[in-house]
Amino acid sequence: MKKPTFVISAAALGLLAVALVLGLRPGSDPVAAVQTVSVATADSPSLARLGNQHVSPDELKALLAALAPEVRQQMRGNRAALEGWIRARLAEKAVLEQADAQGWRERPEVERQTRAAAEQIVFRDYLRSVSQVPAGYPSEDELKQAYDAGKANWTAPALYRVSQIFLAATEPQTVEAVRRQALELSKKAQASPAEFGALASRFSQDRSSAERGGDSGFQPLQQLVPPVREAVARLKVGAVSDPVQSPAGFHVIKLTEQQPAREATLDDVRERLTQALRAQRQEQIAKAYLDGMLDTATLSIDGAQLSKVLEEGL
Repeated sequence: MKKPTFVISAAALGLLAVALVLGLRPGSDPVAAVQTVSVATADSPSLARLGNQHVSPDELKALLAALAPEVRQQMRGNRAALEGWIRARLAEKAVLEQADAQGWRERPEVERQTRAAAEQIVFRDYLRSVSQVPAGYPSEDELKQAYDAGKANWTAPALYRVSQIFLAATEPQTVEAVRRQALELSKKAQASPAEFGALASRFSQDRSSAERGGDSGFQPLQQLVPPVREAVARLKVGAVSDPVQSPAGFHVIKLTEQQPAREATLDDVRERLTQALRAQRQEQIAKAYLDGMLDTATLSIDGAQLSKVLEEGL
């Protein structure tokens, strides 16, 4: 579902801005890593401004481009969460402006941390460059072997096809009025579920799904924020919920179809499994490269000095 609270919260987007997918192990979540978002210049157009600071469209594009495809698709329709990220980014820039005005970057402890961070960035990027995985890896046979080996762990969750009528209510003074409108629409839809699509097309403020009669397609419960998730879990197919309140507003929800959990096929997990195998292979290549570096010269460790450091305390 395209509306913010139907998929992921505004608070979560702040984490997604830095938690970018590098790989996925069977049964695990994406591995996160910090990446740099491009900085707006004075000549670039502004998406938002706060005093001397602004966020450019390119910054938001860079954020979206760095996300996993399925997360990126959710974020494109998650306006409230995106606006939350924009506000957080502007606040961050304003704080940095104040710190720069006070010469904070020149403080010895900040310079030490900056050098250490730069060394780690260079180390990671260079190591990544010398541990590239061949383009053809994994082969179809290697994929099949990996799939068969972990077959018991590959499951496709139950999917729920949900439609919604969404009414925004982010201002305290409008909440009660919107609640009453949502309740009225809910009663109409419950009395005549077949009219839900027409009501969604006319009243829902989530225009992307409203154009489809409120339909958001199939989604696992885990992709829905808690209030919506709980409501969907209680619904029977064809039923319409009472209004559900979320941080962005009110949702009137109809469960139109449900698919049970099942064993995932190789095609279901092909992309994730390929990413996992490539990440695993890259780790192996990087480890071999580092081991090789240690083997190219005589390695010596001064045990006395090491003991002295440990005795003095770290």
